[in-house]
Amino acid sequence: MIVVQSLVMELRAGSHVVPILHDITFEIPQKQVVSIVGPSGSGKSTLLGLLAGLDKPTRGSITIHGTDITALTETEMVHHRREHIGYIFQSFHLIPTLTALENVALPLELNGDPGAMSRAKELLQAVGLEDRQDHYPVQLSGGEQQRVAVARAFSTKPPVLLADEPTGNLDSATGELVIDLLFRLNHDHGSTMVLVTHDQSLATRTERIIALRDGEVASDTPMIS
Repeated sequence: MIVVQSLVMELRAGSHVVPILHDITFEIPQKQVVSIVGPSGSGKSTLLGLLAGLDKPTRGSITIHGTDITALTETEMVHHRREHIGYIFQSFHLIPTLTALENVALPLELNGDPGAMSRAKELLQAVGLEDRQDHYPVQLSGGEQQRVAVARAFSTKPPVLLADEPTGNLDSATGELVIDLLFRLNHDHGSTMVLVTHDQSLATRTERIIALRDGEVASDTPMIS
């Protein structure tokens, strides 16, 4: 379960305080699939980054599976993220000097998993890239890179999966393929999944839509299946 309580995020620009998020509160039950939507500048990506522990809020708390991540040190947060959170970036964030196979295996190797390579091969096969495992990111199309990123995010079987505009850099056909893949893998793994998206068709495939506007929750709507 994810519990966000009275979350505030502010940035300082000289003597000015710039509000980004204001009094955000919600809970996401285990295994629920949620989309976060809203216009540019509404705070969507900032909120997702806070859920991932990539930054700390000005005030408030975020509890993930019983751990208040806002109270963790940076080192503790790194370990928590490795064990509990998978993250998919809009711009892929693959390591250019590693092959597709090595990129997927990396989180497992950092966790000391002796079966890292075999697990990575299984995941690349699951995303249809078993014949591209020895290719470097520069040798892959945008869609292929995002499929590698999806495989990497699932490599440690994280209980929480976060995705920031996962189709933002892809054409519509490739984006649909990646989203179908993402939902299929998540169904198989049973992660709690939170997606930030501008794509309304993607948002309506989730179980719930949280809409942000001007750094606040404008609406929180369960989707009827």
